Amino acid sequence: MSSSAAVPGIRASDEEREALVVELREHAATGRLTLEEFSTRMERAYAARTRDELDRLTADLPAVQAGTGTVARRRPTRWSIAVMGGIERRGRWRLGERTAAVSIMGGTVLDLREVEIDGPEVTITAVTVMGGIEVIVPEGIDVELRGFVLMGGKSMRLSDAPRVPGTPLVRIRAFGLMGGVDVRTRPSH
Repeated sequence: MSSSAAVPGIRASDEEREALVVELREHAATGRLTLEEFSTRMERAYAARTRDELDRLTADLPAVQAGTGTVARRRPTRWSIAVMGGIERRGRWRLGERTAAVSIMGGTVLDLREVEIDGPEVTITAVTVMGGIEVIVPEGIDVELRGFVLMGGKSMRLSDAPRVPGTPLVRIRAFGLMGGVDVRTRPSH
């Protein structure tokens, strides 16, 4: 056999896939990956067959050293308030573990597709009085919508994309009076 023959990639183990997902989670926590990027790469990690495929998922990221937060991170957003007006949070921004969105006779849009998060779960408390709050999540993310709305509504319209195991849980607690809270997925930009 010729030494120039192509050598197939070395098969990846379940343990190697799990280790890479932990590394991706660390990069998401330090702000190098958005929620959507993390979700996509994690899905690809679980589907990878070879070590080369796993290596390509972190080729553009520095090596992770446990417990070192060497990257200056944005301060997490704790409040989004719209009174007789509107506020939109789009693009890359950091979402606190717990955050509140308040709309009084106004509107709020929280686009989580490029958001940076710190942990495996975030809770958004959405309060609206004669206004509306829209939360946009990437496909494959688990979402839980609870709460009570009087003379208004709350709805969740997520795509049929399969939920990716290990992605963060987004809990939304909706409270409204003559207003609404809408949660939905939207394709990437």
